[in-house]
Amino acid sequence: MKRLTILGGGESGVGTAILGKKKGYNVFVSDKGKIQKKYKEVLLHHGIDFEEEKHTESLILNADLVMKSPGIPEKVALVQKLIEKQIPVISEIEFASQYTDATIIGITGSNGKTTTTLLTHHLLKEAGVDVGVAGNIGDSFAQHVAENNVDNYVLEISSFQLDGVNNFKPHIAIITNITADHLDRYNYDFNKYVSSKFKITMNQDGGDFLIYDADDEVIEEGLRAHLPYAKLVPFSIERELEYGAFLKEDKIITRLNTEEFSMSISKLTLQGKHNVKNTMAATLASQLLNVRSQSIKESLVNFEGAEHRLENVQKVNGVQFINDSKATNVNATFYALECMEQPTVWIVGGVDKGNDYSDLLPLVREKVKAIVCLGEDNEKLKAVFSNVVDMMVETAGAEEAVKVAYKLSQKGDAVLLSPACASFDLFDSYEDRGRQFKNAVRSL
Repeated sequence: MKRLTILGGGESGVGTAILGKKKGYNVFVSDKGKIQKKYKEVLLHHGIDFEEEKHTESLILNADLVMKSPGIPEKVALVQKLIEKQIPVISEIEFASQYTDATIIGITGSNGKTTTTLLTHHLLKEAGVDVGVAGNIGDSFAQHVAENNVDNYVLEISSFQLDGVNNFKPHIAIITNITADHLDRYNYDFNKYVSSKFKITMNQDGGDFLIYDADDEVIEEGLRAHLPYAKLVPFSIERELEYGAFLKEDKIITRLNTEEFSMSISKLTLQGKHNVKNTMAATLASQLLNVRSQSIKESLVNFEGAEHRLENVQKVNGVQFINDSKATNVNATFYALECMEQPTVWIVGGVDKGNDYSDLLPLVREKVKAIVCLGEDNEKLKAVFSNVVDMMVETAGAEEAVKVAYKLSQKGDAVLLSPACASFDLFDSYEDRGRQFKNAVRSL
């Protein structure tokens, strides 16, 4: 019996353990930290061996195959030892994909991947397609494959998950955009990060499709460097295209085969330039799977959007509070500020991943009246923005940040939580940060 060792007892680890056991592996889960109660119960229920708060090398280095949680960097000593021993170290996406014949739509990118994933899933589901959604969002892909049998999967896939793929082959791949993010994991080498994103298409062939942002110079360069075999399906908001999707007179137009699809952007529930692009990508993917135009149009109008992504929380005495906690990098925050139409009090800060905030200066000058810092170390933010806004206040928690922002705002203003940073200094996750923000707003 082959031994499958899993590093990390979170969503992807436990899902892989369930699938591994079902496929006849001798499974062992090892987590350096504490395993959450809900995951521990699942492991016990399935009779899977595990350890927590330690990695026992003798129990790990005897594996035939190792699935590493995406949160564990490759440079840690234990992973290096596995590589030296030539024990394959793969990601959950790689492991699970070999046990399903479903058509896979894989979506990656620095920003927009969650919205594009949820929107693509929505368009397919509303059209009656048998489809599941998993990956970097919601449920583990491996657990889905173990417990359900659907014909199609829409997967949100991070660069960390792509780092561990060898044979993964989506039928449709989408790269929403590529901007500097997570550079701390790639030795501050942007090209390594770009190569990681392009692994989504490396096994595709001429019968597969790669949907991508043709306005993104980094992607265009990546296409020249990696020369994908898949059929290229571009989208653009800057120029008309013979094939793909583009914007003309405030209408999204797609040209894939003979039929031309067209829809006014004013009807979309998702607003902002970046969401026009996300909509184009999801629409193209749905059309490639033969969803009817009328169905796509109806579904684009009734889509709810992603939690923690430019989510209107509520108005308090004429001040609109907006939760964009999912903005964990500068580019995501750039999109958020670009969408703001009223004077804005901006709540920003957290764990900086090597951010360059200078790109935000024009938008901050134009739209932001005050800044509320929400992080343990705000020196970099203060250095960049203290001369640009009249008021800058440091706070140490969501409740305090919301109260201060409310004081600094007046009727007709917006308070925007768009941190541009990871959340791990004060919160468990960006979801935790977003929920605490929403609770604080509701108790004003």
